[in-house]
Amino acid sequence: MNGRERLTQPLVRDRKGGPLRPATWDEALDRAAAGLRPLVEGGDPRSFGLFSCSKSTNEMNYVAGKFARTVLGSSNVDSCNRT
Repeated sequence: MNGRERLTQPLVRDRKGGPLRPATWDEALDRAAAGLRPLVEGGDPRSFGLFSCSKSTNEMNYVAGKFARTVLGSSNVDSCNRT
């Protein structure tokens, strides 16, 4: 992949199946939070799982796990360290 193919800003859809359009980071993060909110408010910790990367640092995997447990209320965390 060369630099011209790399994304430089987030892309969002205004409707399901619609075309992608450029968005601000604030808009993209708000949309991601809005998608996760019903899972968190639903109270079922099995409704969400988080994958982290085994090539990430221990600190990054720790933060990802801490986020899933404390913010999302889920213990479903896999850092793929067994691969």
